[in-house]
Amino acid sequence: MRIDLLPHRIKVTAIHPGAAETEFSIVRFKGDEQKADAVYDGYKALQAKDVADIIHYVAHLPAHVCINDLVVTCLSQANSFYLHK
Repeated sequence: MRIDLLPHRIKVTAIHPGAAETEFSIVRFKGDEQKADAVYDGYKALQAKDVADIIHYVAHLPAHVCINDLVVTCLSQANSFYLHK
């Protein structure tokens, strides 16, 4: 998309958040909030506000600056496989 929109001077940024505390775990465990909360035991996951702040930052960069890809994790997460609890 970034390549397609380049001639139109439209910014495109892909933000890839890591482990984030959302309602997904409640859905995943079919409403069992105790199991859902246990997913985040032992570390501080990203929060919705963290991702929102990043989106705000990217959206307010100077006109000549574009962040193409941004991988964001909590401090305890190295990638999709490594999470220190």
